[in-house]
Amino acid sequence: MSLGTAQDRRVKTALDETRLLILGAQILFGFHLNGAFQSGFSDLTPQSRALHALSFLMMAIAIALLIAPSLQHRLVEAGRASNRIVAVSTRFAGAALLPFALSLGVDLYIVIGHRFGAAAGVMAGSAFTTMAIAAWYGAEWLMQRPKPATKPVGEEEETPIDVRVEHMLTEARVLLPGAQALLGFQLAVMLTESFGELAFATQVIHVGALCCTCLAVILLMAPAAFHRITYDGENTESFHRLGSALILAAAVPLGGGIVGDLFVAVEKGLHRPAIAAGVAGAAFIALVSLWLIQPLILRAKRRR
Repeated sequence: MSLGTAQDRRVKTALDETRLLILGAQILFGFHLNGAFQSGFSDLTPQSRALHALSFLMMAIAIALLIAPSLQHRLVEAGRASNRIVAVSTRFAGAALLPFALSLGVDLYIVIGHRFGAAAGVMAGSAFTTMAIAAWYGAEWLMQRPKPATKPVGEEEETPIDVRVEHMLTEARVLLPGAQALLGFQLAVMLTESFGELAFATQVIHVGALCCTCLAVILLMAPAAFHRITYDGENTESFHRLGSALILAAAVPLGGGIVGDLFVAVEKGLHRPAIAAGVAGAAFIALVSLWLIQPLILRAKRRR
């Protein structure tokens, strides 16, 4: 499938790069949920368990930032390629790498410090956080080239339907890996002995989060099924609208699954429901702001 203009190809490349970042983020995100239910987690110091909660929140924010451009592309641009969405993807991906790097360092401190002492944990965590920031920010800034002139918004060309469908399916693949990984960890957690020790209300919250993630996976896989079965692989405006609606709908239960299990893991680690609710509330505000409020405000401004 031809991607048409250079602008179309830049959007596709930005989405593909976001998929790469999501694949890395899902590993750390899943570790935080699964780690809270491991037998050795209760042996961690209170400071390490608190850092685990903070690191989990940072990874939730990183994932929120990585997914936000795809939802803006659906809500604001209606799937059309634009210079603005390329710039937004670049800006949000850059912002997501900072909490990713910090979370990586904190997690290394927790696991290495637990086995080899706090000094070794601090050294490993600090070293790899520094390396990540240098590799993800420092080298890029040193080698950054002047940006080429871009067309004003009013001069951007109409995006062909084939390109818009390709972008829409790519955005489904941006959201799907995180949902699949979270679902796998959620299922595994329910088979641990530690899960049975949770308060009944916390168990119910986890089951609710599990059901939310199941729904998100079903919705994210539906566009491919519709494309093959109903539309016989043909790219049409009606399929693009349907696929876009399914992706947007999937973001709601996916956010519910992330927030719900963030509460469960923090409550499991700290045994402080109020703190767990505060951490989950902060993630909820970040998700709603990045995935819903900001795109709707931008769409309203564009229509005016």
